[in-house]
Amino acid sequence: MNSTCSFTEEGTFRSAIDRLDYLAGLGITALEIMPVADFPGNRNWGYDGVLLFAPDSSYGRPDDLKALVDAAHARRIMVFLDVVYNHFGPDGNYLPEYSPVFTERHKTPWGAAVNYDADGSHMVREFVIQNAIYWIVEFHFDGLRLDAVHAIKDDSDTHIVDELASRVRNASRGRQVHLLLENEENEAGPLERCDGKPQFYTAQWNDDIHHVLHAAVTGEHTGYYADYTGDTEKLGRALAEGFAFQGEPMTFRGSPRGEPSGHLPPTAFVSFIQNHDQVGNRAFGDRLTSVAPAEAVRAIIAIYLLLPQIPMLFMGEEFAASQPFPFFAHFEPELAEAVRKGRRAEFAKFPEFQDPRKRETIPDPTSEETFRSAKLNWQEATTGSHADHLVLYRDLLALRRREIVPRLKDIGGNAGSFQVLQEGAVCVRWGWATTRN
Repeated sequence: MNSTCSFTEEGTFRSAIDRLDYLAGLGITALEIMPVADFPGNRNWGYDGVLLFAPDSSYGRPDDLKALVDAAHARRIMVFLDVVYNHFGPDGNYLPEYSPVFTERHKTPWGAAVNYDADGSHMVREFVIQNAIYWIVEFHFDGLRLDAVHAIKDDSDTHIVDELASRVRNASRGRQVHLLLENEENEAGPLERCDGKPQFYTAQWNDDIHHVLHAAVTGEHTGYYADYTGDTEKLGRALAEGFAFQGEPMTFRGSPRGEPSGHLPPTAFVSFIQNHDQVGNRAFGDRLTSVAPAEAVRAIIAIYLLLPQIPMLFMGEEFAASQPFPFFAHFEPELAEAVRKGRRAEFAKFPEFQDPRKRETIPDPTSEETFRSAKLNWQEATTGSHADHLVLYRDLLALRRREIVPRLKDIGGNAGSFQVLQEGAVCVRWGWATTRN
C-alpha cells in the first residue's frame, strides 16, 4: 500500500512509475494506492477528497494516473485504488449546494451521514456508483478498496455498498475485478463464497491479524491493544480463522464484535503488520521496526508473509524504512488550527500524554515539515541493516510464490485449525490443496 505524495520525492504518478521495476523484482503482484480524489491544499492522506472524479492535480494529470496503471500492468502488477464513500472532506465540498448529499437521519464520526436512503438519495447513490465504475472502466484499475464501510449508513432494501459491488462487476466487461472491504464490524456475510468464488467482495482488511501480531511483539496494552495483548486464544484464531473476535464482547468497544469466520477461505482476508492507519494514527507515526525488538519483528514478518491469507506490505516496510508516517494535511489557517488541536486532544486519554507539555511534542499535522518527514528515503534500501531486511522480504516472498501460492487456488473454508500449547505459544495447521502439475 502506497501514499502517492510520499512514495517518491516528487510525489507524482509519473515518478511512481520509476519504482515499478523495483516492486516487480521484490515479488509484488498488486499495488494499492491511497485515495486520489481532489482535495484542498497540496498535501493530504487522501481521505479528505471532495471532487471524486478528479485525481488531485498535485499528483499529476489524469493521463499520468492512467500511465501508471498501464505501466504496472506491463509488469504484471495489478493496481487497486482506495475509495472513500462514507464522508467528504471538511473543506471545499460544494455538492450540498446542488443536491441533498447529506442526511441527518444518521450520524457518523464526521457528522451528518452521506444520504443513501433519504429524500433525493437516488441521485447520490448513482453519483457514487458511477464514480466507482469510472475508476474501473476509464482508468483500468483492477479493484477498489472501500474505506470504512461500517460508517456507510443506509437503511435501504439494498445497501449502497452491495448495489455498488453488483454494478461495478456488471460494468467491468468480463474483467476480473477485486473489491476489498474495510469493515470494523468483522462481518463474515459480505465475504461468503458461491461455488468457491466471491459473490461480491474478494476480501477484507484483517485488522485482527495486525493487532494480535503487533501486541505480541510490542507488549503494548493501551487502547484496543488491551483486548489482544497476552491472549493466545485470539492469536491462534486470527491466524487460523481470520477474525479474532467472532461475536465476543470487546472491552474497548463496550459491545460484541464480529461473526464466525473459520468457514471462509483464508484468501478472504488481507493480512498486514503495518498500514497507513496503524502507523499514521500513532502520535508520532512511528513504524513497527522502531518500537519492537528486531528479532521479534523478523519472526512475525515470516508468519504473515507465509500465511495463506493475502499479505499486504506498507511502503518502505520491506527495507525497514526509518521514516515515520505521521498524519498530515494542508488546510486554511482556521481549519488547520482546529485539526492541530483535535489531533493532540485525541491522545489526551493515553497515560503517556496526560502531561499537556508531552502532547505539544506531537507533530503538527498541518506543517510541511511533518509531511516531508514521511517521504521515503530510497537510498536506505541499499545500505546496512536496511539492505539485510530487504533480502529477508525478497527471500520470503520468493518462498511464498514457490510453495504457498500454488496451493491457494483450491483452498476452501475450514482450512485452518489451532491449538493453544501454553500462554504465548500456539500451533496452527491448514489443510492445503494438492499442488497440480
